[in-house]
Amino acid sequence: MNGDSTDGDHHVPRASTNSLRLRNIDAITAYEDQSHELEDSDLLDRATELRRVLFTYDDDLLQEATMRQRNGLSFHGVIYAHQLRTSIGQCIEDLALITALADEEDVVNHVIFLPL
Repeated sequence: MNGDSTDGDHHVPRASTNSLRLRNIDAITAYEDQSHELEDSDLLDRATELRRVLFTYDDDLLQEATMRQRNGLSFHGVIYAHQLRTSIGQCIEDLALITALADEEDVVNHVIFLPL
């Protein structure tokens, strides 16, 4: 990713965003971007427009990304964690690792599942 940026949807706890920022990772929430009321497809379009990977716990957004992969529709990437199977701490560790090591081609049009 090397842009050190991630975009969180409205299902992501504030603690996750704050923890990423403490690690100097450029994170923005859907609320901060005023895109929190967008439908999943529009939210994914907005993250793509901003060239940000979207981090989510939302199963519906995961389905949208999967549909785009199947239909060859481009998006800037989705990182998905199941809310009950992945702790906030593990998500933060994995997101920090991804932002440090991944290049754009590693995330564009991909869905990355946490924990790694």
